[in-house]
Amino acid sequence: MHTPSNIETAWPDIVHAHFRRVGIRQVGYVPDGGLSGLIKLCQDDPEITDVVLTSEEEGVGLVAGAALGGQRAALLMQSSGVGNCINMFSLLRNCGFGCVALVTMRGEFAEFNPWQVPMGSIAEEVLRLAGFLTYRVESADDVDDIVGAGCDMAFYGDLQIAIVLSQRLLGRKQWTR
Repeated sequence: MHTPSNIETAWPDIVHAHFRRVGIRQVGYVPDGGLSGLIKLCQDDPEITDVVLTSEEEGVGLVAGAALGGQRAALLMQSSGVGNCINMFSLLRNCGFGCVALVTMRGEFAEFNPWQVPMGSIAEEVLRLAGFLTYRVESADDVDDIVGAGCDMAFYGDLQIAIVLSQRLLGRKQWTR
């Protein structure tokens, strides 16, 4: 069984610090165990409004609305949610709204749920085809550099950036009954 190191458990703090640094004021998400630490940090931050979504595609509207209102937003989702957003992603690209999306992967390393494999196997390609520049994080040591660069590119270059957090980074999901 994999035992997380300090850096692996600290990656949500690093991501949250970058969100604060670039002035993200809204974070949209569908609850996800892999992002629970980051979600909690955003919920506890009085400078960030956390928005629970019923579907990930609502998050695209959140990002667009925040940009039109002069704020920055981030979208947090699991790889299975990427497929829910395909049509809406065109809004970000066509309007030039900077967006950073953190995507936790399912359907790869040590996946126990076969229903996660189809979307997990194509999520990165779908994001690229939808206009996102994608950067994959395999190691907790890379979180600071990749998330920092991704946030800068998204909000100083008005680009759509997807930061893919590998299942190895997040650790094995355990089946519970």
